[in-house]
Amino acid sequence: MRLSIDVTLSYQIGRSRAAMLAIEAARYGGQTVVSDDVSIDRAGLVRIDGESGIGTRIWAWPETEDLSLRYRAEVEVTRRRALPDCREATAMHDLPAEALTYLRPSRFCPSDAFTAFVRKRFGGLDGTAKVVAIRDWVAREISYLQATSDAQTTALDTFARREGVCRDFAHMVCALSRASNIPARYVSAYGPGVDPPDFHAVAEVWLGGGWHLVDATGMSAPDELVVIGVGRDACDAPFMETEEEATLLELSIAVSRCAPGGRIGPADQR
Repeated sequence: MRLSIDVTLSYQIGRSRAAMLAIEAARYGGQTVVSDDVSIDRAGLVRIDGESGIGTRIWAWPETEDLSLRYRAEVEVTRRRALPDCREATAMHDLPAEALTYLRPSRFCPSDAFTAFVRKRFGGLDGTAKVVAIRDWVAREISYLQATSDAQTTALDTFARREGVCRDFAHMVCALSRASNIPARYVSAYGPGVDPPDFHAVAEVWLGGGWHLVDATGMSAPDELVVIGVGRDACDAPFMETEEEATLLELSIAVSRCAPGGRIGPADQR
């Protein structure tokens, strides 16, 4: 599946005149960046690696207090839609370093607080069956509602309130998976089914010796997701960070499926 991405973003970023951006499609397994371009008005740019070496971050220093950019890309996604059929999760002592880090609690995913719950609710399951059960439980028990959480909301808050946005769904899947001794990390991404169109958040779990995307919101599937970056939770993968408070002026995100030959399909034009 080839996807077309078109992002327009404008912020007033204040006196610091510096912002770190994570908006580019990552050069990552299961997806190939066919073309991409970032245009930022009158700004100095420096690129650094993303968390765990996945994706890039851009330090931008605009000449004025306003940061305006456009990002366009076409990405070919080749990963499978279905999770692998793994009867057992990888034992902790067999995990590689890249997965072991994502087995531990983090600020927004205090997985150690969910150990008793996952033992009681998912204790008879293992491997892929447990991940599917966790995904389905989050999808069923948490209501997707805009403006129901903020930048301080943790998985514990979401568990208690039973509502949230994609960020909260991803944190819940990560927290419950880690509490089940299955490494899980937070992923920022683009998807054509995200409603309303925005930067999206999903989880990624370690099964069968590799990472696999999981979206409990039901708005995307692994074969139609473009990964931007990963992290322990939302702290590690924001689309923009500034030293001072920033004011949103414009944000438009369009992700479309392309017809054969790279053209945007009529049903997906925005």
